[in-house]
Amino acid sequence: MKATRTHESQKKDLTRIGILVISDRASRGEYSDQSGKAINEFLSRAVASNWIAVFKIVPDGAASVAQGLIEMCDSEDCDLILTTGGTGPAPRDETPEGTRLVITRELHGFGELMRRVSFEDVPTAILSRQLAGTRGHSLIVNLPGRPSSIDICLNSIFPAVPYCLDLIGARTIEVNPEVCTTYRPSV
Repeated sequence: MKATRTHESQKKDLTRIGILVISDRASRGEYSDQSGKAINEFLSRAVASNWIAVFKIVPDGAASVAQGLIEMCDSEDCDLILTTGGTGPAPRDETPEGTRLVITRELHGFGELMRRVSFEDVPTAILSRQLAGTRGHSLIVNLPGRPSSIDICLNSIFPAVPYCLDLIGARTIEVNPEVCTTYRPSV
């Protein structure tokens, strides 16, 4: 995860970004996770301000997803949580159901945009059920499980993420303008 040298008191001010990997096999250690690493690599390029990654792997299923999200929001105090995996139509793909159990507001535009841009490369993107929503000052975004799809989706939605975090009272993040152009309306 991104290396940041800080004193313990400064850590409270750093943006906390949760990376929640949802996978039965990865949670059992049967394979090395690549999707969480893809998220971290994007964030390392895109986020210019100091941040701390909070990483967790949970098995598929609505209950495990909900529990992981609650821990990241309420106990770990994450401002942004990016999930990966479990957004397809397979029986164990219950990430959206688990997310809906914990969010207070759904933000439909994130999922709509991710499906649209993914469809340009992969016709099966219409099977994806990504969504996003808020819980307190946390923004939760469900991403697909394929690393190449993660990069496509994050590139599409990230221009709106910093302003969304501002609006919900999360810690402020700044992005690298060479990677992503954000939009914040002028006051």
